[in-house]
Amino acid sequence: MLVSATEMLQKARAGKYAVGQFNINNLEWTKAILLTAQECNSPVILGVSEGAGKYMTGFETVSAMVKAMDESLGITVPVALHLDHGSYDGCYKCIKAGFTSIMFDGSHFPIEENVAKTTELVNVAHQLGLSIEAEVGAIGGEEDGVVGKGECADPNECKQIADLGVDFLAAGIGNIHGVYPENWEGLSFETLEAVNNAVGEMPLVLHGGTGIPDDMITKAISLGVAKINVNTECQLVFADATRGYIEAGKDKQGKGFDPRKLLAPGFEAIKAKVKEKMELFGSVDKA
Repeated sequence: MLVSATEMLQKARAGKYAVGQFNINNLEWTKAILLTAQECNSPVILGVSEGAGKYMTGFETVSAMVKAMDESLGITVPVALHLDHGSYDGCYKCIKAGFTSIMFDGSHFPIEENVAKTTELVNVAHQLGLSIEAEVGAIGGEEDGVVGKGECADPNECKQIADLGVDFLAAGIGNIHGVYPENWEGLSFETLEAVNNAVGEMPLVLHGGTGIPDDMITKAISLGVAKINVNTECQLVFADATRGYIEAGKDKQGKGFDPRKLLAPGFEAIKAKVKEKMELFGSVDKA
């Protein structure tokens, strides 16, 4: 059931759990995540970066695939199709393509420009019934060409953006995309608490969910985080499962080279990882 992410995240914030955003990269990713959400009776957000959208031949293709798959699989749990780290132009492309939610990442602009562009996109999104996420501060690392130094967000700037009417807010708190380095200092809960106090009941978003210790995830949820993004972990388990299949020579047994067999272990690995995360985030049986 394709919906905006507004209601599911408001419920998560009030219920002290988080909804997972799991990025999709192809049909296998999408099918695995949708089926797991249905089996876990959990709301879910399908994240699409601009790079992944281009890889899948465009946002129109992604939207059509997700809508058709949602219907053909008989998915009844709430599902949001969401642009991840969207540019100004990317937001309009996804609105046109039929996404139910967008993120405008104006964190690299001066706050005045972030405010101006976010204000415009909030008005457009809400007129069409879409939810919208904004960002303040920076998520460290690189994802599809979006590079951040990991600066912690200014709580006052977070309040400025929250007051524009965005539905949920990503605030940099020392989190990064990709695999966390061994010398990572951890999340800044001091920053998160200050942001939470500044924005009231606004659902907060934790990007870079891969590799954050479980106790930090739990604490972040207690301080207002209602959406947690996971991408790298699914990529890693998919790669490991596929490598194991090939190294065991199973691709050379019978018709083991058939992509439906070759990709099956990775598909199951994604399902297992998504279920693990939904259980950790507390979203199971919250649909």
